[in-house]
Parts: sequence; C-alpha cells; structure tokens
Amino acid sequence: MRLANQIEAIVQDFNDKAAMSFSGSLRVNANGERFEQSYGFANRSEGIRNNADTRFGIASGCKIFTAVAIAQLVEQGKLAYDSLLKDVVDHSFPAFDPRVNVHHLLTHTSGVPDYFDEETMSHYEDLWNTIPTYRIKSPSDFLPLFDTQEMKFAPGERFSYCNSGFVLLGLIVEKISGQSFTSYIEEHIFRSCGMDDSGYFAMDRLPERTALGYIGTDTDWRTNQFSIPIIGGADGGAYTTVRDLDRFWDALLSFRLLSEESTALLLHPHAASNEHTSYGYGVWITIIDGKPFKYFVMGSDPGVVMLSSAYLQSGAYAHVLANVERGSGIIASGIDRLLKGER
Repeated sequence: MRLANQIEAIVQDFNDKAAMSFSGSLRVNANGERFEQSYGFANRSEGIRNNADTRFGIASGCKIFTAVAIAQLVEQGKLAYDSLLKDVVDHSFPAFDPRVNVHHLLTHTSGVPDYFDEETMSHYEDLWNTIPTYRIKSPSDFLPLFDTQEMKFAPGERFSYCNSGFVLLGLIVEKISGQSFTSYIEEHIFRSCGMDDSGYFAMDRLPERTALGYIGTDTDWRTNQFSIPIIGGADGGAYTTVRDLDRFWDALLSFRLLSEESTALLLHPHAASNEHTSYGYGVWITIIDGKPFKYFVMGSDPGVVMLSSAYLQSGAYAHVLANVERGSGIIASGIDRLLKGER
C-alpha cells in the first residue's frame, strides 16, 4: 500500500472515533514519497477550507524557536548556558532560587513555578478569568501570573514541563538582543529560513490564509478567540504552515541557523521525561533501543494541536497541524509506526 493510502487510512480511523473530525494539514516526506493533504475548514462560517498554505497556530511547538534564539546569542558570546537568571533579566523574583540558570530553563529542570502547571491544572482557558487575553502581548505580561510564587523544587533536581521557564527565556532574548521577542524570532529565524508564511500574528488581526481554532464537536463548536493570549510569544503561539516547517528543519539540520556544535547541543537529550522520551533545548527526542529515533516538537492549546517530526535514520519529515483540539498526536503516532515498518 502506498504511503498516501496508509496515511489516509490513519486519518479515517481517527475520524471514525472522534467527536470532532480532524481539521488541518498533513505533510510527510519519506522514502522518496511526498504526501500532502488538508482537511476541514480554516473558517467554518465562511466555508474556507484548509490547504497546504494555511497558517496554523502551533502553541508550544514554537518553544524550539526560543531555544534557537538563546543558542544564537550564546554563539555570539552575549550569553552563556550557565548564566544565572538573576544576572540576565531586569526583574526581581523574591522566592526564586538564585541558582536558576539558562540551561535549567531550556530543559524544564529549573523548578520555577509554572503559570500553567500541567501537573496540577487541566483547563488553560481558566487562566483568563481574571486577566483578559487581550492584555497578554509580551513576555513581561505573563510575570504577574507566577513571579512571586515559590519554587517547585531545587534547580536541576528533576524534569517538570514549565511554560514559565520559556517566558523567562523570552525576557532574556529581549534583554540581550535589544529587540522585542517576536521581532527577533521573525528576523533571525523565520526570515533566515525562508519561512515567509510564519509569524506571531494578533488574533484580532489575522492575515489571509490563517486558520481559526475550534473548540467542541463537529456540531457544537466555538472559536478560541477568548481562550488564548491575543498574540503568541516565547512559550508558544506562533503561526506557521506545513511547508514552512520543512524549511525550518532543513535550515536547523543543515546548520544554517546554528553551528554544528551548537545544533548538536540543542538536540542532545539533556533531561529524561520518561523511558522513551527526553528533552533537548526546546525539542523532544524519542529514544528507541537507547538511540534517538526522531526529534519532534508538539503543542496544544484550546483549538490548537500539532506535532512536527524529523526522523534521524531516514531523513523523513512529518508535520501534522490542526485547528481543532485532538488528532495530531494520534495521527503522528500512526505515521511513526509506518516509518518503523509497523502496521
């Protein structure tokens, strides 16, 4: 069975079981074959369908952009991975451990309190009951959500996924570069990669070909307009396309964004999440039989879910971007099985 037929079968199997059908775009380059297909609507009210050039929100999938920005500043000698947080930001964190450094933040081992702690919280939308989403426009706007809270654990003690850590990295990028976080990423990463359809777009001023995010079911839905910050930042919220993700991985893995040494450090499994998954700098790494199988980024917000993978042995890429809340992980897992020769 050809790759296209196998992937279509994976999507159909998901749709047969889901309350909301998959809506998004897939792009897979593997074994000399390319599969590119889109499903559902970018705008349901206007009947505008998704296509390969549709821009999707990618939530935490863009933490890797923050990590690349930090690595670029390290390469330039303006920062070090062992630089202490207290020395590189102009903000006081009275309850934070003074030993927290850049490496800790990049690897989710800092112990700083997370403004959305996935170990104890489940509804991201609840954050905005007291702070309107339209006020969250820069890394500093997140600080009142966590800057006076106590540490979760001592720096380096363990892995615990932490959005606040990447907010702090965004503050560092701004302090060291002298640019706003979003302008730095757009100039030094997106434009450098030729990712011309990617950016940090305000939800009340989305450009053409941008998908709205949908929450609910096929028949009972609403958009995510009031469910996530109005503009993305260092911990998530950029928009991109499946084709631009090809361009990003090409640029990263051919050392056009960072030197070979810096790229290897970014992609090194610094902290173990579980037996088969580790974390580098802003990137997840699947480990099979003690060896890296793929690098991947993933993200999930109300009305957004995505997973983008670069496979080490075959050089394959697979991107699953969606403007609904489920499907990307399940479909990406099916693609993993295909590329491992399983059925």
